Amino acid sequence: MLSYSAIAKNNVAVITGAASGIGLATAKRFAGLGMKVVLADLPSERLQEAAAEVAKAAAGGADDVAAIATDASRADELVALARATRERFGRVHVLMNNAGIQPGSSMFGPLENWEAVISVNLWGVINGSRIFAPAMIAHGEPALIINTGSKQGITTPPGDPAYNISKAGVKVFTEALQHELRNTENCQVNAHLLIPGFVYTALTAHGRTEKPAGAWTSEQTVDFMMESLARGDFYILCPDNEVARPTDEKRILWAAGDIAENRPPLSRWHPDYGEAFQSFLAAKKD
Repeated sequence: MLSYSAIAKNNVAVITGAASGIGLATAKRFAGLGMKVVLADLPSERLQEAAAEVAKAAAGGADDVAAIATDASRADELVALARATRERFGRVHVLMNNAGIQPGSSMFGPLENWEAVISVNLWGVINGSRIFAPAMIAHGEPALIINTGSKQGITTPPGDPAYNISKAGVKVFTEALQHELRNTENCQVNAHLLIPGFVYTALTAHGRTEKPAGAWTSEQTVDFMMESLARGDFYILCPDNEVARPTDEKRILWAAGDIAENRPPLSRWHPDYGEAFQSFLAAKKD
């Protein structure tokens, strides 16, 4: 598979949001496969500690790993990240736009929460892709862009509208990006949408110090991502210990059915449709 062949010894990977969680687990995996890895995250001791952890897995040790402080919400810092990566390691073969925040939002709550979430979660993906992709296309070698979305950007449950909107935007942007790439002559770059399930990370811990039984670890999520990339999947729809793929599929189909069947929005949570949704969920496929 063209995308998967980009993950190769001595190739270069750049990962935003790499100081913890899925980003850090991916950085370790890539380093263990012999890649040169750039960890990008906000400046902190944690970023330096993460780079040291990744260096232990890297074939060339610290020489194959760089930690570059980057605010993914700022296009100028992503430009600087691309420049610093090129100067340190050369051509980029894998870009993972993974930085994300979830401070919580409500429809008429603080505007700063909305602005922060959309700036990092959506504009970080848009700008990261637009800044890195042209050079990745130009070098002509197999390359890969992984954008981290969310099931909340597809089924859009009530409770955190800013986050849902940001991740819905990531889905739509990544679909458009892959369409553009596959219709670009001689392009060897593919895009993929990572859709994690319930993963125990700093973003989802909410004060918990132990992994809930229903959650996957970041490492399990990366395992599934790598298997999906090897298959060539665009939509990397991850299960977890609570939700199997058939349930995800039915939730997604029901959400789309709100439009096709002219139901009220978010009918899954509407009192007049709750029983119908549960029946739909319980029904076996033909």
